[in-house]
Amino acid sequence: MEPITWHDFEKVELRAGTILEVADFPEARKPAYKVKVDFGEYGIRWSSAQITKHYTKDELLGRQIIGVINFPKKQIATFMSEFLVTGMADENGDIVLTTIDKPVPNGSKLI
Repeated sequence: MEPITWHDFEKVELRAGTILEVADFPEARKPAYKVKVDFGEYGIRWSSAQITKHYTKDELLGRQIIGVINFPKKQIATFMSEFLVTGMADENGDIVLTTIDKPVPNGSKLI
């Protein structure tokens, strides 16, 4: 693992957002949802997330997550992803979301 500086870390825009909408994404190679997230002053953005193993669409609505909002947009099948949903793989390789345990304003930066 290569060490980074504090300045390097500060470049990554890890922001809190609330999931507003979740849709199926049948065109994705691996099972995924399309998620619409409100990042406050940074706007409402869409992304895809391979989180179908641990979460139903209804469970995700209203949940706050952490997203990287300063990556370039990425084409995934027929869909343009506007941010990266963060999470970690469990023992089976299925993604568990990085979440926030108490409400914070949308757009808050991870510090």
